[in-house]
Amino acid sequence: QVQLAESGGGLVQAGGSLRLSCRSSLSLFRINHMAWYRQTPGKQRELIANIWRDGSTNYTDPVKGRFTASRDNAKNTIYLHMNSLKPEDTADYYCNSKIYGGIWGQGTRVTVSS
Repeated sequence: QVQLAESGGGLVQAGGSLRLSCRSSLSLFRINHMAWYRQTPGKQRELIANIWRDGSTNYTDPVKGRFTASRDNAKNTIYLHMNSLKPEDTADYYCNSKIYGGIWGQGTRVTVSS
């Protein structure tokens, strides 16, 4: 069964850190591009970070310099290290890749208190 499983969310104070994980049911050795997204109620899901098989990354402006994506292909897992968290980072976080054909995981909720 093809699936993605995000974890690691929680409640954290502003300025704090969290590490999110996303486990893929497909081998990450087969998947060049993975991405992290987030969604808040009433808004569209937004892309925040891309990571490629060679470890290269890029980020959207709201998270650049604070978030770092990484991947462990042997564990079929990608990570999102989030530092200097702000209340506006509060959202449900998801990972995905085109290879999943529109299937999404359940996401993991991050709540940042001020």
